[in-house]
Amino acid sequence: GGNLSILDEDGSIWITPKGVDKGTLTANDIVRVLPNGQIDGIHEPSSELPFHQAIYMARPDIKAIVHAHPPALVSFAITRQIPDTRIIPKAKEICGSVGYADYALPGSIKLGEVISEKFKVGYQTVLMENHGIVTVGKSLMHAFHRLETLDFCARITLKAKILGQIKTLSEKELELSRAEFSLDVFDKTAHNSIEKEIRKRMISLIHRSYNQELVTSMEGTFSERVEGDSFIITPWGMDRKYLSEEDLVLIKGDKKESGKKPSRSVKLHMEIYKKNPGINAILIAHPPNILAFGVSGKKFDSRTIPESYLVLRDVPNLPYGLEFGTDTKGLPPLAEIISEKIPVVICENNCIITTGNSLLQAFDRLEVAEFSAKSVIASKAIGELIPIQKVEIAELEEAFNI
Repeated sequence: GGNLSILDEDGSIWITPKGVDKGTLTANDIVRVLPNGQIDGIHEPSSELPFHQAIYMARPDIKAIVHAHPPALVSFAITRQIPDTRIIPKAKEICGSVGYADYALPGSIKLGEVISEKFKVGYQTVLMENHGIVTVGKSLMHAFHRLETLDFCARITLKAKILGQIKTLSEKELELSRAEFSLDVFDKTAHNSIEKEIRKRMISLIHRSYNQELVTSMEGTFSERVEGDSFIITPWGMDRKYLSEEDLVLIKGDKKESGKKPSRSVKLHMEIYKKNPGINAILIAHPPNILAFGVSGKKFDSRTIPESYLVLRDVPNLPYGLEFGTDTKGLPPLAEIISEKIPVVICENNCIITTGNSLLQAFDRLEVAEFSAKSVIASKAIGELIPIQKVEIAELEEAFNI
């Protein structure tokens, strides 16, 4: 199920084939449909070719299309609803405007007319009634990023609904996440052996996090201290799945490696490292299960199994905006809340931040938080969480000296 296409400069459409396992496709399987309708390839083009053609005709700026049936988005399609992208920052920015198209027979000319009309009025993403999702873009990756981000919004929403009501962000609140932070630069030099090892370690865990759906292509920030006030951080606006060691950005004091753009959260990382000499790694991520607590405002209880509590400790829910330096509800700056005793926090409607004395410890906390949250949400189907009791917590803290 599902299909992809790109529009070539000569007007040809390259599209996935009909009836061929998507998991085994090679470049030779992709079908070229020439502007005159002639087929160039060893297979028939996708049966959904008509709506791809209709979309390209309706919007000359569109150069790529992705059509898929991810379960969370299908849940919205079969209930005639649209996921709200304002539950987390940047999702609205990535997905663009989201529309909803009435049902029409798959593969029909009518379906092409119905969908293309929605794109013609300016939508960038369209849910198909009782069918699936179509996203478009200036490139195939651009369209894919929209699909992935909207799917994460749908998954977060479905899980948050199990916990309670959902809070959305105002335009003023969304604007906080768009603030740029400029840094002076220092000339690029050869990386020493310590930096090389850190880069290698970071890339390995970033790719692992992507595969485990702890981060998305365009969201998720990792950093690790090199020494003192210098650290290495992920870049802004680059696909996490394909990051290389050289893409990572070295920060020294208030200066960045020349020719690179660090994550927009670089200032927060600076402040946390300055305030906490014992913290050597920081991860900011948006996995759907733990974010369900951030979007619903429900307190996440880490007293589920001994490992969860020992790894995470108590995890506070912090009001949105604190991570951007906004003075919220009289709380101290975020860099003063996070510490070795409070290594993990949930920033409402945004992210989870995990820290550690090593990158592996910070990653372990991210992984445990997401899977613990998944267990808590799943348990709602059979009963209420019964946490580890105070006397048992005291016993754990004494036994493990925390």
